[in-house]
Amino acid sequence: MSAEETVLSGVEQAAAAAGELYRDLHAHPELSGAEHRTAAVLAERLRDAGFAVTEGVGGTGVVGVLCNGPGPTVLLRAELDALPVAEQTGLPYASRAAAGDGTPVMHACGHDLHVAAVAGAAALLGSGRAHWTGTVLAVGQPAEETLTGARAMLDDGLYERFGRPDVVLAQHAAPLPAGMVAHGGGPMTAGSATFEVVVHGRGGHAGSPHRAVDPVVTAAAIVLRLQTVVSREVGPAEQVVLTVGTLHAGTQANVVPDRATLGLTVRSVSPDALARVSEAVRRVVTAECAASACPSDPEITLVSSSPVNLNDPAAMARTRAAHEQCLGGQRVAWFPPSLATEDFPHFTESGAAGVYWMLGTVGPRQWAAAPGATAAEKLQSLPANHSPLYAPDVDLALPTGIRALVSAALAHLDGASPDGERSSSVDA
Repeated sequence: MSAEETVLSGVEQAAAAAGELYRDLHAHPELSGAEHRTAAVLAERLRDAGFAVTEGVGGTGVVGVLCNGPGPTVLLRAELDALPVAEQTGLPYASRAAAGDGTPVMHACGHDLHVAAVAGAAALLGSGRAHWTGTVLAVGQPAEETLTGARAMLDDGLYERFGRPDVVLAQHAAPLPAGMVAHGGGPMTAGSATFEVVVHGRGGHAGSPHRAVDPVVTAAAIVLRLQTVVSREVGPAEQVVLTVGTLHAGTQANVVPDRATLGLTVRSVSPDALARVSEAVRRVVTAECAASACPSDPEITLVSSSPVNLNDPAAMARTRAAHEQCLGGQRVAWFPPSLATEDFPHFTESGAAGVYWMLGTVGPRQWAAAPGATAAEKLQSLPANHSPLYAPDVDLALPTGIRALVSAALAHLDGASPDGERSSSVDA
């Protein structure tokens, strides 16, 4: 039996324990930056697996360190946070949680699955220390949904305090058949820029709008004009989206307000296109405010950003080969670039090789029940990430996620032979 097979021999037991963790986390989700219970539960699991654990890194972040002799350092990352979504799955462990202001909260993006998989992988790697050498860092990252958590952990000295990894590994739930993983040869997720725009008007009476400067009209003009940026300023072959997700103004129908606030995001798999469209946002907003004779310039604030998520080619090839060996080639697919976005690339900015893959979550019953005659039609109709109906098939997806993390980690750690000699997994 190979070292990988030996370490994974306890995967059923690890998956059962991780499944209990998953259902607990799913029932008790927490919003970005408030993941106190989630962090504590993960920390306890990591300590049980033999990791030295530090909490409160970069806010509510968790770092577990398992040193097992000389060798490479491999970081396994999972996200702790959930979304402000009211769950409608009807699951027996469905979330009924709400934030302090009453906002419903749900794990609608699979982060609970990611945490449970890291916990399961940590348990197997901890019990299988005789078969590898090096260091494993298990990181529970807060605030991924706001694209601020990775940077917060790094700014809090993640690598200076716990060691700089050679490889950073992560996976993300995706609408693929459960039991599969998928890799990308190019960008996995898009880079993004999220802006808050404040348009200043001059308030007044709805019956005499000529004596006011209406920021609602200006905001509406901005929204419509921004829709032309992608259609008229971006090449047809470039993957770019520009979405205005929020527009807030006024408190009463017969009052012209004195300001309007917009929230918008730009996403692209091309850093150049992302920069060009972000600059177009500033240009359009400024010009529309000038055209409306706004009494002061708009406030345009970059709220958050993320780089394009590019896998390291060599590390990805090694990881994909490990997945094919562990799961079988028929269960390892290719994934096209996605305009979802991630702050995972921040973990690789200091030179660590990053590998990020997709983890299938759709069970056979859900697949069969999905309307559509073709695979493409079924995928289009399945509840997507961030949907209130999002429900991974945990019994199939979680064991695969654990196997994928363990086999990937072992592919980048050093092996230990029975006579104590170490074999390096790092190419000469």
